[in-house]
Amino acid sequence: MSPLALSCYHAHGGGCSKPVLIELSLSSVEPLWGYPRESCRTNISSRERRCAHAQISSRKVGLVGASPPSIMRVHAVASALLAGDLTADQSIEILTRMLGREWRWIPRIARQFAKAFPSGKTRPRRREVVQLLLRDRGFRRALRKLSVDDWLISPPQMQPVTAAAAWPIPSIETVGALAEWLEITISDLEWFADLHGLNRKGNPKLRHYHYRMLTKQSGTVRLIEAPKPRLKEIQRKILIGILEKIPPHPAVHGFLKGKSIRTFVAPHVGQRAILKMDLEDFFPSISGARVQALFRTIGYPEAVADLLGGLCTTVAPFDIWKVRDLYTQAHLPQGAPTSPALANLCTYRADCRLTGLAKSAGAVYTRYADDLAFSGAESFERFSIHAAAILYEEGFSVHHRKTRIMRQGVRQHLAGLIANQHLNIRRSDFDRLKATLTNCIRLGPETQNHENHPRFGQHLQGKVAFVESINPIKGARLRTLLNQIAW
Repeated sequence: MSPLALSCYHAHGGGCSKPVLIELSLSSVEPLWGYPRESCRTNISSRERRCAHAQISSRKVGLVGASPPSIMRVHAVASALLAGDLTADQSIEILTRMLGREWRWIPRIARQFAKAFPSGKTRPRRREVVQLLLRDRGFRRALRKLSVDDWLISPPQMQPVTAAAAWPIPSIETVGALAEWLEITISDLEWFADLHGLNRKGNPKLRHYHYRMLTKQSGTVRLIEAPKPRLKEIQRKILIGILEKIPPHPAVHGFLKGKSIRTFVAPHVGQRAILKMDLEDFFPSISGARVQALFRTIGYPEAVADLLGGLCTTVAPFDIWKVRDLYTQAHLPQGAPTSPALANLCTYRADCRLTGLAKSAGAVYTRYADDLAFSGAESFERFSIHAAAILYEEGFSVHHRKTRIMRQGVRQHLAGLIANQHLNIRRSDFDRLKATLTNCIRLGPETQNHENHPRFGQHLQGKVAFVESINPIKGARLRTLLNQIAW
């Protein structure tokens, strides 16, 4: 069996500058439990492993060639700045105490940090702070001379944006606290979050999701990713304990209690013109990085936000989805209980911009999941271009073939409802349901259950109740027929 060659940098003299070649025989490879034999760990010495890890980390933040102690000092300074919602003076004080003296570059760094990441805004990642530090020439010159006198950095604290300060979300400041809140162990938390993407390469039986393909009317394929019971329980706890306590944008009507397609269409009834737009690949368009940024925005430290984002996002395995697109990157799974709420919250800024655009044109804007509706008295030819440009800037793509401008001379339909003069259901839908109920009376309900619904009676009752909520008169006629069926 051929040896496996790995390049590393051997640590000597306090630095990592001498490249060495390590040859590893595959016979000494120890496979990880629960994974194929290709996923393995090797018997590299801890010193060489730490050195190689330091080099990999340094490339991400521009510290190529720096020694591990220097990297540790940079990250210590960054962690001190991120420990709380600090002003420039407080940052100067904590850095001076940590480093044992007030270096000339400390006030400058404190002012730059306060300007780049102002109080009340989204908490930055640590690597962003490291990059800010390394852009300062004085800090880079002093890096090798720095000595940390006080490593007692205060633990991370909740740091919400100004608007989120009053939201009743739980305070979770450490990874251990998150595991305790979810009532699982830290190892289980890291396993379900899967921040390193091991789940997509491992044994299919160990995956956290069930996968199912659905073919759309357009011929394209939609991937349904349904979490398995234990992960679904964790996601429901995040949904109930955190996400449902965050108010969505007023223009949103999808996946919310007390709102429905009726409230989505009602503001557009009787308008001279209605513009209908559709977002393409709505859930996969929302990346894992955006979800993690949302959790940092509401106040959670980076480590906690990353794990929460990992629990709520997934990456499609290669054997399930072979095309490299949105599904092969971290995204919101269509089928998870947290995805609708996260989609609404991650689209908040786009909703704000589209609402402002509609108000500037004297129009009204509402959104139900990936269906967008604008209505008003003005023409929407140029308006649709501006709306599509905003959505593109926010990371979404418009399904242009589904864009429609409907005036009062034609049927104005949104989400299966008619909005010309008053709210109504489509005549074809009413006639189809009426015919089904009539045939159930004449021929028996078992002859009309073409889709093999296990509870066909409740299925028909739900359809009739929906018509009653939209058009009570037509609903009463259908209710009379429903009551005549001999079950």
